[in-house]
Amino acid sequence: MSKPVGAGAQVGSGRAADADRTAFGILTAISVCHLLNDMMQSLLPALYPMLKEAFALDFMQVGLITLTYQLTASLLQPVVGAITDRRPFPYSLVLGMGFTLTGLLLLSVTNSFGLLLSAAALVGLGSSVFHPESSRVARMASGGQHGLAQSVFQVGGNAGTAIGPLVAAFVVVPLGQWSVGWFSLIALLAMIILWRVGRWYSAYGLARISGDGGSDEVIYNPHLSRRRIYGAIFILLVLIFSKYFYLASLTSYYTFFLISKFGVSVPTSQVYLFLLLGAVAAGTVIGGPVGDRIGRKPVIWASILGILPFSLVLPYLNLFWTGVASIFIGVILASAFSAILVYAQELMPGRVGMVSGLFFGFAFGMGGIGAAVLGWLADRTSIFFVYHICAFLPALGLLTAFLPDVETAVQRSLRLTSEEGQ
Repeated sequence: MSKPVGAGAQVGSGRAADADRTAFGILTAISVCHLLNDMMQSLLPALYPMLKEAFALDFMQVGLITLTYQLTASLLQPVVGAITDRRPFPYSLVLGMGFTLTGLLLLSVTNSFGLLLSAAALVGLGSSVFHPESSRVARMASGGQHGLAQSVFQVGGNAGTAIGPLVAAFVVVPLGQWSVGWFSLIALLAMIILWRVGRWYSAYGLARISGDGGSDEVIYNPHLSRRRIYGAIFILLVLIFSKYFYLASLTSYYTFFLISKFGVSVPTSQVYLFLLLGAVAAGTVIGGPVGDRIGRKPVIWASILGILPFSLVLPYLNLFWTGVASIFIGVILASAFSAILVYAQELMPGRVGMVSGLFFGFAFGMGGIGAAVLGWLADRTSIFFVYHICAFLPALGLLTAFLPDVETAVQRSLRLTSEEGQ
């Protein structure tokens, strides 16, 4: 990867030479920051058992914390993406991480439920800036390997989400709520890295947008009608709903499920949550490169519908097999998101930021709404009933049959462009 340089001829020649290569240094940097970002954000749900006891919360209030965080993130992400599609802001990632830093500091000292919700909102605001913009950077740095780039970027986030419960179990829970403030130093480190990424974004990334078909003149895939594009976007959002509503039952209530059903300790439940989220990270690594090789649609088929047998048997298993099944669920389910996101970006290549923000935001929103609704349902029935109901959500994966073969259209478009150039 070429290093950022000053303006003028050096930049121009650097851009020309750099345009078709995968910038693994930038992908690594953005993935590491995604790890740090999502590790800090995952402290919130990992702390739920401690916060529930300290603030005397019921399941509905626990769900409201997640809802506040997720909605703050989800509602603003498409807006951020749409704005930066038209006017890129290379250093917006630094600003977003600053919101996360502020939220962590507030979370460490809050003594009321209202301030707890405010801290969650600030962390969500940081996420609303980080995810669409960093996804755009991943595509800029992909060198055409879009699925691989999204997987590298997203695996950092999944790894951070998996590490978060361990940090909570072995650092925050023993030391107490105040120790969350120390993680603001990690946010500061991420801001320094993202400043360097912003320099590359300004020097090279913007030049790659035009070379990726991401100009305003090519907003929609030219080989699909607007009606088919909007229909495909709707189906993809339904699949995201099924994925993240089900995932909310795991990330927000898996520890409670294990504690209630098997009587395990809080640290033990956090270790099981770590295994689940680690499996999600592994699935993310697998999904993108496989999608580059065999196409996005087969990956979506296998991922969303493939977990149905495991989700159906999960409520009836013992502790050991619950852990095993949750690992399979995590790997299979997580392989879908990279494929879904790149598929959607190929439907609207001129709106990469907006599409990324829409799908990240919708995913977060469904996770938040799912947490609140499932918390309400658990209060009125039981946590076991929630897992019985959610087991059927992956059946919505059957809608994948109605998705067009967008990869064929993209390949045809690239071939025609090449022939015109000759």
